[in-house]
Amino acid sequence: MTRIGFVGLGNMGGPMARNLVAAGHEVRVFDLVAAAMEGVGGAAPQASAAACVDGVDVFISMLPAGRHVESLYLGDDGIVAQADASTLLIDCSTIDPDTARRVAQAAADRGIAMLDAPVSGGTAGAEAGTLTFMVGGDTAAVERARPVLDVMAKNVFHAGGAGAGQTAKICNNMLLAVHMAGTAEALALGVNNGLDPAVLSEIMKQSSGGNWSLNVYNPFPGVMDGVPASRGYQGGFLVDLMTKDLGLAMASAEASGSAVPLGSLARNLFRLHGQVNDAGRLDFSSIQRFYKPDLD
Repeated sequence: MTRIGFVGLGNMGGPMARNLVAAGHEVRVFDLVAAAMEGVGGAAPQASAAACVDGVDVFISMLPAGRHVESLYLGDDGIVAQADASTLLIDCSTIDPDTARRVAQAAADRGIAMLDAPVSGGTAGAEAGTLTFMVGGDTAAVERARPVLDVMAKNVFHAGGAGAGQTAKICNNMLLAVHMAGTAEALALGVNNGLDPAVLSEIMKQSSGGNWSLNVYNPFPGVMDGVPASRGYQGGFLVDLMTKDLGLAMASAEASGSAVPLGSLARNLFRLHGQVNDAGRLDFSSIQRFYKPDLD
């Protein structure tokens, strides 16, 4: 049994923490929303993030953005200052690689191992314990983390040094955005020309146009059960978060001199969709409505 502190119990963090409890670990939790802590049955709610890191073996965070990660970990009252040298720190937030490296260096300066370990797999993967972790950090720390991550994961990839997990994640999400926008565009074109979206989806799935967005997360209502498109695009991975991640990709592209014309276009599409269609709190597959505004 591992003593684990977990901060950030939102759509992803809550199910992840519940899986750790179910695996028999001793889990302390903290979230600014008290109801979120109550949703992790079997865990011990704490009054602060600092209380979560006191005496634990592993500390995990899942937060919305880089500024939240810096606020949690840095400063005199931050987790880095409060943690024991033996505690392994794991941040599962999706943030910019520079912030991840900066926080990891602050931890290293105190002799504390830290990993950036963003995830892919969405809320369904978080619930099922089938996430993919993209991990940046020291090899020894990654191996130490594996028994804990494996409880929540289908795959754990060591991407490289500090910040590498974040780089891998933003590359993945940029490609995901391009695929989803392209899938929605193709479906709208077919439907506008008289095709049944379910029939067209099956044709493309069995042909060279098949991709995860089409095969597993179809954006057209009525085609696939159990996906956000089947419930008014509620839940899932929000348009606002996809737009944020695409912004991280654009910043990394600029810093590295990388050409990302499709990624840039995808960012503009999702940003415009969120603003014009008031879709920021809908699942990102709602980009289908950008192409078919008449959808229910």
